[in-house]
Amino acid sequence: MLTRAAGLVAAFLAGLALVVAAVLVVRHLTEPSEPELPVVPEARRPIVESAVRTCAPLSVPLLAAQIDAESGWRPDADSGHAQGISQFSPVTWKEWGKDGDGDGKADVWEPRDAIPSQARYMCHLYEVVKVIPGSRTTVGATRLALAAYNAGPNAVLRARGIPNILETRDYVDKILKDLLPKYQESEERYQRSEAKHTSSASASPSASSSTPPSTDPSATAPGDSPSATSRP
Repeated sequence: MLTRAAGLVAAFLAGLALVVAAVLVVRHLTEPSEPELPVVPEARRPIVESAVRTCAPLSVPLLAAQIDAESGWRPDADSGHAQGISQFSPVTWKEWGKDGDGDGKADVWEPRDAIPSQARYMCHLYEVVKVIPGSRTTVGATRLALAAYNAGPNAVLRARGIPNILETRDYVDKILKDLLPKYQESEERYQRSEAKHTSSASASPSASSSTPPSTDPSATAPGDSPSATSRP
């Protein structure tokens, strides 16, 4: 009798475990997952992070959103009148294209040249649009600088704002209303991940901390020479 009761209890517990597992699976499948976000390609991150230091208005999410809108991060993008990852026209590149990778050549097809040149040109455009009343706020100045990048600074100055060009208006809206918020969230995730990684690495004991002190009597005592000073 006891054996039969034990069997019933075991069967009940097994059934209960299956029910709980099924509930957890259903919950996992029905719960909304984190949305997929665009990210700065790993190979381009150092270039972007360096380029945004050119002037204060720039940020990694803003420059990334602009590159995404311009070329989808494709170095070989060619619209017929603009070229490369940052989509410079030949005329604009002739004035603003610079050698960024140190090979002695300013190449519009080379991201290490084009992205820093894009940043410098955007910083220039921020200065150009300062004369327009709509530039008084950060968002306003960014809207105008982006419009100037797309339509040309003269078109923005003549319009005293964003010119009535559908392509330009769609370009500005795509960056600021669609891509920028996504890249901002993506960058926050990246920075949290980096901080967590750094914290974990710093918590691990370093190899040098486990090295026993030298017992060699001929070793120079700390402070006996400049070379004994600990390095930063």
